[in-house]
Amino acid sequence: MKTKGFKVRTADWNTEREAIRSVRRAVFIEEQGVYPEEEWDGLDPLCDQLLAEDGRGKVIGTARLSAQGKLGRMAVVRQWRGQGVGAALVEAVVRLARGKGIARLEADAQMRALGFYAGQGFSAYGPEFLDARIPHRKVCRDI
Repeated sequence: MKTKGFKVRTADWNTEREAIRSVRRAVFIEEQGVYPEEEWDGLDPLCDQLLAEDGRGKVIGTARLSAQGKLGRMAVVRQWRGQGVGAALVEAVVRLARGKGIARLEADAQMRALGFYAGQGFSAYGPEFLDARIPHRKVCRDI
């Protein structure tokens, strides 16, 4: 999917892991202070991966989808936030999930991102909890 100077595509963890890791390292580890051992949970080879790239092919965002319908590890580099990259990643995850017969997406959303997820059709539920010392709530969306 191409839009507004960037595109979103599926990615192969085995051959593109460094590109995926570069975004998550910048956003989660460097910017948000997540410990590397918390970020690299070993589940990536089991998930479908998505990448967002700018017009020159530079990776600017990423997300993953588990076989159980969990959207996770969604990250957009700071200079591309607010330009539709996150929404395009969610849209791509929804299309991918539908194609796999997944009827409901779930995610653990950072509290500061609840408004973003609400705008993408997700509803928050359950109590607030800490993940990597960051407040979260569970969100879901029927697709």
